Amino acid sequence: MSKRIGSPEELRELQVKLAPRTALRLSPAEREALGIPAAEKMNILVCGGPACKSTDSDHIITQLRVELQKAGLAEEVKVVPAGCMGYCAQGPVLKVQPDNTFYVQVKATDAAEIVQKHILNHQYVERLMFHHPASGAPCRQEEDIPFFQGQVRIALRNCGVVDPAYIEDYISLKGYQGLVKAMEIGPDATVAMIKQAGLRGRGGAGFPTGTKWEFTQSYTATPKYVVCNADEGDPGAFMDRCIMEGDPHSVLEAMAIAGHSIGAAEGVIYVRAEYPLAVQSLQTAIKQAEEFGLLGENILGTGFNFSIRLNLGAGAFVCGEETALLSSIEGNRGEPRVRPPYPAEKGLWGQPTVLNNVETYANVPAIMLRGAAWFSSYGTAGSKGTKVFALAGKINNIGLIEVPMGTTLDHIINHIGGGIQNNRAFKAVQTGGPSGGCMPTALLQTEVDYESLTQAGSMMGSGGMIVLDEDDCMVNIAKYFLEFTVDESCGRCTPCRIGTKRLYEMLERITTGKGTNKDIVDLQELGDIIRDCSLCGLGQTAPNPVISTLRYFKDEYIAHVEEHRCPALACTELLTFTVVADKCIGCTVCARNCPADAISGVVRAAHTIDPDKCVKCGICLDKCPTKAIIRY
Repeated sequence: MSKRIGSPEELRELQVKLAPRTALRLSPAEREALGIPAAEKMNILVCGGPACKSTDSDHIITQLRVELQKAGLAEEVKVVPAGCMGYCAQGPVLKVQPDNTFYVQVKATDAAEIVQKHILNHQYVERLMFHHPASGAPCRQEEDIPFFQGQVRIALRNCGVVDPAYIEDYISLKGYQGLVKAMEIGPDATVAMIKQAGLRGRGGAGFPTGTKWEFTQSYTATPKYVVCNADEGDPGAFMDRCIMEGDPHSVLEAMAIAGHSIGAAEGVIYVRAEYPLAVQSLQTAIKQAEEFGLLGENILGTGFNFSIRLNLGAGAFVCGEETALLSSIEGNRGEPRVRPPYPAEKGLWGQPTVLNNVETYANVPAIMLRGAAWFSSYGTAGSKGTKVFALAGKINNIGLIEVPMGTTLDHIINHIGGGIQNNRAFKAVQTGGPSGGCMPTALLQTEVDYESLTQAGSMMGSGGMIVLDEDDCMVNIAKYFLEFTVDESCGRCTPCRIGTKRLYEMLERITTGKGTNKDIVDLQELGDIIRDCSLCGLGQTAPNPVISTLRYFKDEYIAHVEEHRCPALACTELLTFTVVADKCIGCTVCARNCPADAISGVVRAAHTIDPDKCVKCGICLDKCPTKAIIRY
C-alpha cells in the first residue's frame, strides 16, 4: 500500500489522524499553540542525545519495554527513543508524560521501579528526581529545575519529543505544514516572512537569512541549489548534531521551503562523516519523506520538485566556511574562494545557491507555522529569536541549551549552568568556538547577541560556550585554541598559513618561560594583520583568542615574561615543586612514586626535590598524604 500523500488536504487529514500519537508528549501550552488536543495514554520519553547514549540510554529503553511487557502494559504505555533533552550533566534522563515527570541519572536497573511505582501505582520515584541545590527539594517537572528556567526551545522544539526514526511523529506535530503554507502564499511572501522574522544565520556570521534567500531568488540563472552546512567542526560543539539526530525532518522541510522560495529543485546536506548517527537519521528521514511524497517529484501534487542528497565531509574545519564547503562538494580541495561573487550569485557549480547551517534551517518551519511576529517577539532589536549553545568546560550543568537572544552570560553560567565546578572561582567564558574570544568576570552581564559579543572581542560563532575557572591559564588557553586553527588552516593564504604559526610560536615561548616583552607587542600587531588580511573567516577570526586574552588578561602575559611565573600554575615549564620540611613525615611515598628519581631522603626525615631532575609531572603532589609538597 502506497504511503504517498497526494495533496495538502491529505497531509492535513493525516496530521489530525496522527495528532494523538504525540499529543501527550507536549505541555498544555504547547498543545494549545499547535491546536492539538490532549490524549490519555502514557509515554516514557528517553533521551537519545550523544551524552545519554554514551551512558547506556539504549539499555534503559530495552529494560523499560521488558518491564512494561511483564506488567501487561506494552500496548498502553509507549517507550519513545527521543532526541536530546539537553541536560547532559544529569544523563541518562527521561520524562514520563502526560504528567511531565523528569527523572535524572537513570540506570537500566531503575526500569522496574519506574514501571511498578510510577506507571502502575501513580507514585513518583523521588530518588530519581533532580534535587534543588539550594533547598534540597525534589524537582518533579522540567520547569522546577533551574537548568530549564529561562530556556525557550524553538530550534530544539521537537528534540526529546519525537522519535526521529518515524516521520509520522513529525507529521503529527504539524510537520511539513510549513512547506504547505510556503506553497500556498508563494515564494515572495515566504521570503518576506523570513525577513520580517529577523532570522539571522546561526552558523557564525549572522547574515540575515531572508536577505540571503532574496538575493538568490533574484538571479535568473538555473539550476539553483539549496545547501545545508552540517559540518560543525568546533571542538565541544554538538548543537547541529543533536538536531540532525533528534529532529531531521525540520531540516528537510526547511530546505524544501528554501528550494520553493528561490526556484531550486535540488538540495545537498554537507554532513561530517564523524557523525554516523546523524548520517543514519538523515538517510532514514530522506527515504521516508520520499515515500510520503514530501520530497521528490510533484510534492503533494503541486508540481513542485525537490530532492535532497547527503555529501559526507572528511572533517576539515575550514570546510565550515561556505565557499570551502562548496568546493568540497564539487570534489575539489576544501579551500575558500575570493568573494565576491557570493554563493547567492555563483555558488555550487557556479550557480545561485542558498547556504545555511542546520540550526538556521531548524527555525524556518516554526516561523512559517507561527508567524514572523511570534519569532521576533523573542530576542533583541538586532538579534531575533533564540540561540542554541553547547555549554561545556568547568561548569556544573554541562549540556545543550536554547535561550532567547539577549540573555546575559551571567544567567547562562550561574543559573542555567549551575555555576562553576568544585566551588572554584569563575575566570572567563569563551564563546564562538576556537575562533572566539575570552570574556572575563567584568563582562558577565553582557547580553548574548551578535553585536554585543563582537563588541566584547568575541563572537557568536555556531554556539560553542566553554567556561574557564581560576585554574586555567589564559595564555595557555590562547595557545590551545591557536594550535587547533594552525592545524586546520587550509594553507591557501599567507596571513593564515604563516601568521598563525608565528603566533603559536610566540605563545609557546611565553608559556615555557622563554618569552620577551617584544613577543607581547608582536602578538597584538601580528594578530591584527592576520585578522585584517586573511582570505576567509577561519583566518580572520583565528587571532581572537590571543587578542581577547591580551585585552583582558595582559597581566598574565606579563607574569609569564617578566616573572617567569604562571599565576594559574598551569604552565608546566614554569612550575617549581618543593617539600615543606615541617610537614614532611618522611614516609617515602613521594620518592617511591617519582618517575625521575628526583626525590631523595631517609625514612622519618624531611625529603628534598632536585629541580634539575624534576620533570614536573605532579605525581608527588597527588600522592603525598600530608600535603607537604607544594608547587609555585
